[in-house]
Amino acid sequence: MKIVYFTHSLQSCWNHGNAHFLRGVLSDLIARGHDVRVYEPINAWSLTNLLADAGEAGLEPYRRQYPELSSKSIAPEIALEPLVDGADLVIVHEWNEPALVAAIGDVRRRGGSFRLLFHDTHHRAVSAPDEMNAFDLSGYDGVLAFGETLAQVYRGWGWEGRVWTWHEAADIRRFHPPTHEAERSGLVWIGNWGDGERTRELESFLFRPAAEAGLPLDIYGVRYPDEAKAMLAAHGARYHGWAPNAGAPDIFARALATVHVPRRYYATILPGIPTIRVFEALACGIPLVSAPWEDAEGLFRPGTDYLVAGDGDAMTRHLRALAQDADLRAALVAAGLETIRARHTCAHRVDELLAIADQLHAPALERTAA
Repeated sequence: MKIVYFTHSLQSCWNHGNAHFLRGVLSDLIARGHDVRVYEPINAWSLTNLLADAGEAGLEPYRRQYPELSSKSIAPEIALEPLVDGADLVIVHEWNEPALVAAIGDVRRRGGSFRLLFHDTHHRAVSAPDEMNAFDLSGYDGVLAFGETLAQVYRGWGWEGRVWTWHEAADIRRFHPPTHEAERSGLVWIGNWGDGERTRELESFLFRPAAEAGLPLDIYGVRYPDEAKAMLAAHGARYHGWAPNAGAPDIFARALATVHVPRRYYATILPGIPTIRVFEALACGIPLVSAPWEDAEGLFRPGTDYLVAGDGDAMTRHLRALAQDADLRAALVAAGLETIRARHTCAHRVDELLAIADQLHAPALERTAA
């Protein structure tokens, strides 16, 4: 099958979490013999920031870990028909410009033989619905939503029967426990500061508990303003800046544990959607403690795959216990790995995608040009 994906960037994971999942999925599709083409806008925001932050060397970890992957940068005025010619399935990520999203839909509506899906991996459908309403999806066959609560939003917008829940997952070819265990120490957190969506939560469930538990804390991520860095310093945390996602397994391998602090929207009005870091951390075999988060879809076994802290004091207690109890750490690692390998790998998501593609080509879902 020929699959074309329009992403914001395949090359850059700088503040672009979808690149993590996309790399794993496309890599698996290629390994299965599918013809995969990827397009990204020229001078993509994420790539521009990565190059400004780390230079060309910042691309080396991606190129080294994913030699089979490639993408082509396209200008806004490029003709789209040749890019999708002969495609069976075309997927467009929501971090593309509305004009591009609409133009690809227009190609489909005017008789394109491919099936066309919109891929939403963000909370803007509830946090900024006006931004999402700017997308003309009238030419699309369906929507891939990265959580059931997000899929429900699309059903409310008239997509009943044409929206599929497609969670992110771990690329276990690259994200796995270290081959040889070395000494671990301290706590690590890999995450971006964002737009103030979880500032209080980070202080309550990460910075303060780590200090109170006496665990050195190392922080990796981008978009940390001066006040955020001052907050880290006040709690004794060490800030390292951007780290390539391909290097995350090595970072996890050096720490005793990590913490999941969901962004506010995923802890409140879009429950059941973990960040991809949960999948990746468990796949790497590092014990994890989560701030309050409702696993509304039963993706994991809270309390077994990871610990749950109802408040900052509980987080401190959990971190102390992990530091002192090797058996507890080993039990969490084994359980987390079991769940990831059984249910949440990129290979599982490829199976789901191919099943969706089969549904789209069923006669009952055939569409006529509008």
